[in-house]
Amino acid sequence: MDLTDTTNIVFRYIPAPSSDRIPLLDGDLHDICFEELANLPYVKSLSDELSPPLHPKHNIYPMASIAFCRSTRAGIPQWGSKVFRPSLLTRRNFSSYLVTPTELHEALKKNPPSPISTDPRVIPLCASWFLPNDGRSGIQTFREQRIPKARFFDLDKVIDKRSPYPHMLPNPKGFAAAMSELGIRKEDIVVVYDSKELGIFSAPRVGWTMKVFGHDKVHVLNNFKLWVDQGLPTESGELYSIECYPYQIPEMEENRVASFEQVKEVAQDHNKEGAEGIQILDARPNGRFTGESPEPREGLSSGHIPASINIPFSSVLDPETKAFLPKDQLKKLFAEKGVDPQKPIISSCGTGVTACVIDTALEEAGVGSPESRRVYDGSWTEWAQRVQPSENLIVKTTKE
Repeated sequence: MDLTDTTNIVFRYIPAPSSDRIPLLDGDLHDICFEELANLPYVKSLSDELSPPLHPKHNIYPMASIAFCRSTRAGIPQWGSKVFRPSLLTRRNFSSYLVTPTELHEALKKNPPSPISTDPRVIPLCASWFLPNDGRSGIQTFREQRIPKARFFDLDKVIDKRSPYPHMLPNPKGFAAAMSELGIRKEDIVVVYDSKELGIFSAPRVGWTMKVFGHDKVHVLNNFKLWVDQGLPTESGELYSIECYPYQIPEMEENRVASFEQVKEVAQDHNKEGAEGIQILDARPNGRFTGESPEPREGLSSGHIPASINIPFSSVLDPETKAFLPKDQLKKLFAEKGVDPQKPIISSCGTGVTACVIDTALEEAGVGSPESRRVYDGSWTEWAQRVQPSENLIVKTTKE
């Protein structure tokens, strides 16, 4: 065992009973992962009593078979130094937001989605969805072939039912109800995946939705087609019963979402001196972007938002495997398209689904920070219906 690798060492945190000591985290029991424990002078086994505790104000005891700590002048680890940095992650099962089939398969063997487990579980979540005129349905492909013990996220149901636009984000209460119905707990590690037919399409939207509502332990499988091609286990059949768990109503991280008003301001101000230089990336096919091809929704004009950059979502995927391109190829693609990683980015598409494919590709390529990237939830469907002809905010570069 590499004694300098502590990324999977998990500590149990129990707040001290003293009323003058504020708990590090809300609640009575939490897991904390300590990162970057380097130059470790000694090892204490689990059977040894840790006295004093690892933190002078709280009782922290190791849950792993080996615990590490660094001695200091007082014999107690320095808190808040470069050595100890608490993270809300209980385990680091995956090194990246995108997960390979092999990584997921190994993680499922170690952390199966058992209803009796009190530890963080790895939950495969199928998010298959097809366009209305496709003739196929996500639930149909889920029944035909899926990852064992997977649950199904219905992108047509977990939405804002009051919105006139499709697939808009649900409210926090609706999201919590969906997670509870799916038997997903806040501490679970969720890996979202698409149908093998599409490879990557709607799963990034569900992953982004979970992050918007604070469920950061979420990843996207890259992808189910490769899972099947590699001969990894699958199952089929009807849905099976799932034990529901209460899911606390979260706060919405609105900084991840761009509204119509915000995008309109960007579009109107893009040529003005002193403008922020916010970039809008459009994931729709080029024909719809230029206005040459019609939108799939009847009566909706095609074209694009002024000054937006067309990056069809298919361009960030391998044409054969339908998986995301490697990081270096993604970074090169964005550079060739003129995307400035130092400026804020808003991703858009038809209804906010494939915009999340672009947002995921940006994350994988390391282009822009999470704080500087947003997704326009309403996307073109909202834009084309709300802007007025007199505003000249629908640009066509080719005659229809």
